[in-house]
Amino acid sequence: MRILQIIPSISLVYGGPSQMVLGLSNALAKAGIEVTILTTNSNGDTGQPPLDVPLNCPVEQDGYQIRYFRCSPFRRYKFSLDLLQWLNENAKNYDLAHIHALFSPVCSVAATIARNQKLPYILRPLGTLDPADLQKKKFLKQIYAAFLEKPNLAGASAIHFTSLEEAKVSERFGVKTKDLVIPLGVNLPILEKSETEFANLPSPVILFMSRVDPKKGLDLLIPALQNLANSGIDFHFVLAGSNPQDPEYEAKIRSQISTALANKVTITGFVTGDRKVSLLQNADLFVLPSYYENFGIAVVEAMAAGTPVCISRGVYIWSDILAAEAGWVCDRTVESLTETLHLALQNPAEIQRRGLKAKELTMKNYSWQAIAQQTIQAYQNIISIPAQF
Repeated sequence: MRILQIIPSISLVYGGPSQMVLGLSNALAKAGIEVTILTTNSNGDTGQPPLDVPLNCPVEQDGYQIRYFRCSPFRRYKFSLDLLQWLNENAKNYDLAHIHALFSPVCSVAATIARNQKLPYILRPLGTLDPADLQKKKFLKQIYAAFLEKPNLAGASAIHFTSLEEAKVSERFGVKTKDLVIPLGVNLPILEKSETEFANLPSPVILFMSRVDPKKGLDLLIPALQNLANSGIDFHFVLAGSNPQDPEYEAKIRSQISTALANKVTITGFVTGDRKVSLLQNADLFVLPSYYENFGIAVVEAMAAGTPVCISRGVYIWSDILAAEAGWVCDRTVESLTETLHLALQNPAEIQRRGLKAKELTMKNYSWQAIAQQTIQAYQNIISIPAQF
């Protein structure tokens, strides 16, 4: 089976939704699937240089292949004529395309090419069909959907949602296409707790590790943490993350947190590798009160490290976490978040118990090996059915 994974960028700048394609491709390759990722050298649009990678040639990595293409002529939108030309010439050599992103010009045209070339394709919307997300640039998205995404959705073999809740709330523009609900995965951390820069943080440590973005609920989290501090609850807050796409918002949040929490905060910026794993393992509680989050890969990374989570019902895997007792779930209000954090921090033994439950849940539901098998079965089912174009 020869599979294309098509995504605008796999740069770290764009966070977990882009990076997951690497984990999926690695797991598929280990299961014997031939995988090629088509992507661009995009690395942000606020002054960062593009990725320093070979262009339009195969790059072997972890058992699969990546082909990077130059962003041109619309770098801001991660567009590449070269990528689309290559796809048009080579689509016939593949069995299926898994396209990751909607409302992205390069993916929209890629889906059109796949349809014209009679290549079956799956679309993963990355939360862009959520009603809240569709409110952003609403008029432009309505036009875009009418001319591009509605036909693409209608022609897709399936829409890949990463949670049942995402599938439930997502807009389809009147199109009836098969839903495919397969979660994302994580690689279990291999670094054990050791003496690192994070080992001696004052306990208990509350960790936020995600993109610093308005949708993440930081406007709920900062006053909730203030409420805890004012009530005499001991804790230390770590803000790990950045937003090179919106540095003004990131600077604003950093300033607010530094002022509100004074000596109770550490701001690390973006962390990767061993620093990231160490921080996840040394945290007592991970918090993400997002307004909407189709999956929440950072939440699963925290659970994989044995750290229980406190999330809002806007993180669409909340019901799984509640059922597994892998953490705490709150409403999207300052009051509910304050109360839930207070409840968690008052019981260290329960934090430890739920941390163990979190790790069990991750190993059972979110390992790449298990997800690869689900994905391969979905691919085989689609390929076995004659395409209707």
